[in-house]
Amino acid sequence: MTINYLAFAIPAFFIFVYIEFKIAKYKNRSGIFKYESSVANFSVGIAERLLNLFIAASFYEVYRWVYNEYALLDISNKWYMWILLLLTTDFVWYWYHRLGHEINFLWAAHIVHHQSEEFNLTAAARITTIQAIFRNVFWCVLPLIGFHPNMIITILLVHGAYSFFTHTQLIGKLGWLENIFITPSLHGVHHASNEQYLDKNYGDVFVFWDKLFGTFQQEEEKPSYGLTHPIKSYSFLWQHFHYYLEIAEAYRRGKGIKEKWNAVFGSPALMDQNIRPVLERRFAQNKQNKSGKIRFKIYLNIQLIGVVALLTLLTALFGSIGPADRIAALLFALLTLINIGALLEQRKWIYYLEFIRIVFISAYIFNLYHAISLTIFPIAMLILLERWYSISKMYARYVFQT
Repeated sequence: MTINYLAFAIPAFFIFVYIEFKIAKYKNRSGIFKYESSVANFSVGIAERLLNLFIAASFYEVYRWVYNEYALLDISNKWYMWILLLLTTDFVWYWYHRLGHEINFLWAAHIVHHQSEEFNLTAAARITTIQAIFRNVFWCVLPLIGFHPNMIITILLVHGAYSFFTHTQLIGKLGWLENIFITPSLHGVHHASNEQYLDKNYGDVFVFWDKLFGTFQQEEEKPSYGLTHPIKSYSFLWQHFHYYLEIAEAYRRGKGIKEKWNAVFGSPALMDQNIRPVLERRFAQNKQNKSGKIRFKIYLNIQLIGVVALLTLLTALFGSIGPADRIAALLFALLTLINIGALLEQRKWIYYLEFIRIVFISAYIFNLYHAISLTIFPIAMLILLERWYSISKMYARYVFQT
């Protein structure tokens, strides 16, 4: 059995978040964490990690193909070339990141990272699979230059690990280091919606590129984190796809080729801000900032812990299980994440999603024993229980806030 040891990074992530939370509480700054927002952040990160399992290997193969077929140089792996690769990686990141803020269809993938109105280690998890795909297209510049794919993968792990620790408010300004590195203070500026902080500090590790291209900004006034026009939803689906809907609506409204072009390739700053409220009303997105009763949180926490355990197990054993089991685990996890988002918003339709999850897991278990037709029995039982005992009302009474 082959074990992917990167699976241990998942519990490590939660350990660091727990440590940050305990330190924040000790310093009387536990307000930098908000339950609903943290859960939403976790959900986005879990989905990206799950989907990335299915495509990560293909990224390496693309790098190898570009390197073998089109590499412009034959770069060695001497120590100073590793430093050059780190600098080059951060330079490519800068332009990928900057364009992600300046072009609508790229912003649609990246906006998810900026939706959180809290700035802590949980916010680092807000990366979508679509964003990861775009990012890896930019990374293809590295093997094209002539860096070996093995070197690239190693540096990307270091690069990603560094950026994780810049998502915290517990580390203040770091003096002269801020002339060299992107620090938590400088990255907090990037996540802020204050007018003077907008579109600043795109670098991931180094500040050189921001200073060179005029996008550097030190922290002055206290940052207000999140979007200039916050979304009104904790919905897993809405957070991922609302901006694509906005682009589609802007394209539909566009008069002439120029306006339609700008809807897709124009600047997010030019997007009609009246579109989002219209779509929020159309799709009934209206975030309620209520604290759930303990039974509600326990129920949600059990689901979150379960999906994290599933992600860890699937990551560790991904190379040893078949495609059908992989897809079944992925679908069940995604259904659960959608359920978690709907539960945060107290959407009544999640009862039916629960019905679907029960049927799904029953079908999977019966299929293991080549008896998929027996799935009809749990379906019939659920229907009868609803008819005789109104279990939907019981569900609402014990799960939803009243």
